[in-house]
Amino acid sequence: MYQQRLLERIREVEKHPELRGNPDPEVVVSSVMRHLRMILNTKQGTAPIDDDFGVPDFTNLGSTFGQDTIPDIQRSIADVVRKYEPRLKGVNVTYIPQSDDVLQVAFKLEAIIQTESREVPVVFETIIDPDGKVSVKE
Repeated sequence: MYQQRLLERIREVEKHPELRGNPDPEVVVSSVMRHLRMILNTKQGTAPIDDDFGVPDFTNLGSTFGQDTIPDIQRSIADVVRKYEPRLKGVNVTYIPQSDDVLQVAFKLEAIIQTESREVPVVFETIIDPDGKVSVKE
């Protein structure tokens, strides 16, 4: 049941007590995706919980997404995910070239979620728009 964050688990068990101890991999993946959206859309230094929580402000790079900034962004995403989303193991972030929209930059995030019963491989696409907003989807 550790696959969801604490408040998500409490709410879910209150609604459906029969789910206690039986994690659904889809629920876990959805929870991780929501948490990734929160982490990747939080700017470092803005969260009272921890000055390192979140990613650097990518808005300054929005008009200059170039080959020289890609490795820094890729490393920032991988580092923050490894640090703040412990349900993901073997995190790998890869740049996805975008020929149709040069104002966005996209990355593929691959990892493994270890549930109580099995390992679930996941692949998320993260897209950073010119305003620095990060979208995460399967």
